[in-house]
Amino acid sequence: MEEETIEQLVEEAQSIYQIAFGYLSSPEVIFQLGIIAALVLPAWLLSRVVEKKLEGQVRRIQGMPGLLRVIVAFLRRLHWLFIAVFLGIAYWATRIAGWPESNNLIYGAMLLSAAWLIISAVSRIIRRKTFAKIFALAAWVYVAAVLLGITDDIRAILDGAIIPVVDISLWRVLTSLIAVGILLWLSLKLGTFLDTRIQSVDDLTPSLRVLLGKITRISLMVFAVLIGMQLLNLNLTALTVLSGAIGVGIGFGLQKVVSNFISGIIILLDESIKPGDTITLGDTFGWVRELRARFVSVITRDGREYLIPNEDFITTEVVNWSFSNKYVRLDVPFGVSYNSDPHQVIKLATAAAAAVDRVDSKYQQPVCWMTEFGDSSINFLLRFWIDDPQHGLTNIRGTVLLALWDTFKENGINIPFPHREVIMRTPVTVQQGKTDEAD
Repeated sequence: MEEETIEQLVEEAQSIYQIAFGYLSSPEVIFQLGIIAALVLPAWLLSRVVEKKLEGQVRRIQGMPGLLRVIVAFLRRLHWLFIAVFLGIAYWATRIAGWPESNNLIYGAMLLSAAWLIISAVSRIIRRKTFAKIFALAAWVYVAAVLLGITDDIRAILDGAIIPVVDISLWRVLTSLIAVGILLWLSLKLGTFLDTRIQSVDDLTPSLRVLLGKITRISLMVFAVLIGMQLLNLNLTALTVLSGAIGVGIGFGLQKVVSNFISGIIILLDESIKPGDTITLGDTFGWVRELRARFVSVITRDGREYLIPNEDFITTEVVNWSFSNKYVRLDVPFGVSYNSDPHQVIKLATAAAAAVDRVDSKYQQPVCWMTEFGDSSINFLLRFWIDDPQHGLTNIRGTVLLALWDTFKENGINIPFPHREVIMRTPVTVQQGKTDEAD
């Protein structure tokens, strides 16, 4: 049966080739192809002139980027419009000359040019260039087949080509892929729309909003794939061994991906990490910008964005500065000379810290404790609270230290530095040099 099918396809291809060769070698067709080729150059030159004059006017459109993109794409393909117009004039002239409509190649070229103009301009709505090109090419091929009246022949050829293992025709595979592609595109657009609406609900926690958005997107994509499999009507029993081997290979290959995906769901369910939290993971300190299916986006103080796998937040130690509340306590050690009054130092230090803008004195007042009598100073520890750790920790410590410096300088309190004695074990003779007196 397979050999007969292949022979039939070869015979049909040969017959199509003979018909096409006989058609294209006729004098009428050669003359029409010459007319079409002669009209391409003037149409292209005219489009270049018109495009330069219209593009400046079109660029003034504000507030409608989608419409502007389509219009600019239309201008970039303006030569196809002039080709279609010139071919229309040529077709009208051939009709007046008495050419039979059934043998008019110019008419078909005019329709194909106009179809390509519209399809290529509309495809600019698709932002991904690869998908846009595939859509434009597939749509134009379909329109060309309809105009040439060969859709039934193409379907018969594809329907007769059977894939042996799964017993599916190429026609069903092609239609199913197109359906799945459209369904996936619709599911992504609908998922993005629903995710935006979910994120705008203030009654839900940030983690719950992210979780519901991801579940919605994944559910829509799985639904689209299931519909595609239903359209294919796959005979899975014939693929049991093959699918099992492939499944094992994919399982080992996607082990980390699945682990990160499950870890992301766990993080969202237990709300250990939320968008906006300030965290420390290893040497990375920053705040969580976004939770993804595979990683967590963390932005540091220097503007770097780290994409940390979700698994790291489950298996390693994470410091979440804002897990239960947003308040963080910071310590600033300092020392003063022994000539200072410790009671006055404590009062001045707490007042200086409370005067700093980022120090939250309403939550808890700053406190200062004397910790020890040092070698050359009395040592203290100043403690205060802030509610915005995502704005940095080093900078607020530096600001408090400057406030202590200014306060101590105004009140005559010295910050000592260590003194060192150098003892020479070998006696050293110091001689004072004599200078010659001037005459």
